[in-house]
Amino acid sequence: MKKLILGLLVLSVMLFGKSLKAQTATSATDLYTSHNKGKIFVYWGWNRGYYTKSDIHFTGSDYDFTIKDAKAHDKPKPISFKNYLQPDRVTIPQTNFRIGYFISDHYNISAGIDHMKYVMSYQTANVSGYIDVSSPVGDEYNGVYDNTPTQIDDNFVHLEHTDGLNYVNFEFSRYDDLGKLLGFEWNTDIFQINITEGVGIGALVPKTNATILDRERYDQFHLAGFGLSLKQGINFTFFKYFFVQVEAKEGYINMPNIRTTHSRSDKASQDFFYFQPSIMFGGIFRL
Repeated sequence: MKKLILGLLVLSVMLFGKSLKAQTATSATDLYTSHNKGKIFVYWGWNRGYYTKSDIHFTGSDYDFTIKDAKAHDKPKPISFKNYLQPDRVTIPQTNFRIGYFISDHYNISAGIDHMKYVMSYQTANVSGYIDVSSPVGDEYNGVYDNTPTQIDDNFVHLEHTDGLNYVNFEFSRYDDLGKLLGFEWNTDIFQINITEGVGIGALVPKTNATILDRERYDQFHLAGFGLSLKQGINFTFFKYFFVQVEAKEGYINMPNIRTTHSRSDKASQDFFYFQPSIMFGGIFRL
């Protein structure tokens, strides 16, 4: 990722210098890239996810306990053509998809899916609550917990949103031509640099892989909660229609209704903040 971003920056500087030398007589107001109103854009890319600690509350007919300050990580796929570009596997990595419409030269509205992955780490954490299982499977964990240090592993509780932590969201964003902001002029139909900022709101629709006291997991997409987000990014547009966009997104996720097993009485809840850097490839066209 670092090498790719560095390469894009070097290419940007080279094209920028070339554009300054190859100025055309065309007025800047006549360039395709001078106005965005009425254009649509679409992009696809990949992300990494970083999460704050969270209290995860598990409830069922015979247990009610909370894992305090649980740590978690994402689950990126190794970089390869098979994992990231093979058509039948493109949705397996941590991906971003978005389609949007410019309502003015500077503002756009869009809808998209941030397909993140969240895995609760193996760890020792404090647990509070109780477990009162009557079956022989899991009854070794029976008892009352009062901030009791407990080993979190597959025998006790396993929790991951890896198919995934799906943030289905709407964004309102602003775009600005960086050259105009800095007082430089060049042929932006050849190369353009934009900066963007935006706010988002949406729903969390995870497919959660959870094993609680060795019970069969619930393996279906479900509406679990909501999310809020802010983003900042830089956009490199080439030859009017194609772009590479690098973003940093910060957000808050609250999921009070996570399905964990086939029993409707079993569920979990948690909330946390996240940071998501991403890189996308897309196109922009006028309707």
